[in-house]
Amino acid sequence: MKTPLRSVTLPALIAFALATGPALAQQTSGPQLPTSTPPSTKDHAQKHADAVERRIADLHAQLKITDQQAKQWDAFAQTMRDNARKADEAFRERAQKLPGMKAPDAMKSYADLTETHADNMKKLASAFSDLYDVLSPEQKQLADQMYRHPGGHMGEPGKTGKAHTPASASSSTKP
Repeated sequence: MKTPLRSVTLPALIAFALATGPALAQQTSGPQLPTSTPPSTKDHAQKHADAVERRIADLHAQLKITDQQAKQWDAFAQTMRDNARKADEAFRERAQKLPGMKAPDAMKSYADLTETHADNMKKLASAFSDLYDVLSPEQKQLADQMYRHPGGHMGEPGKTGKAHTPASASSSTKP
């Protein structure tokens, strides 16, 4: 049995993962709700916010951000939070309206989601560029390794020196 919310779940999760940094898909999440019971809007939004915060903490630790880099780091982290909130709002709005939409309207609403994602990624790339500028050579090398791999998406940390098998292909979530 498909509900209106379920009909947008997969595209929403994919776009959310991309908008917040695909490594979000690497983190394991708690127990899954049965597919016949959609999560409440508040639970869903809180899980996304929690996943973004875990991703921010992971990146902070991996990149070994210093106090001198805090200003640029804080701006980057806030951009991640803002992007996640905007994407979540856009998906929620579309899910509410989708049952009554005609096909052309549904396609336009999906195009609008794609545009939101593109705008979010531009903002995230700009904030990351500002952060990258203040990283040490060692941090830059680590960031380059984390964010560069064939066939991946911008912002998706890759495995270096090994065959790329991203955890983002799993069903768990982390940016």
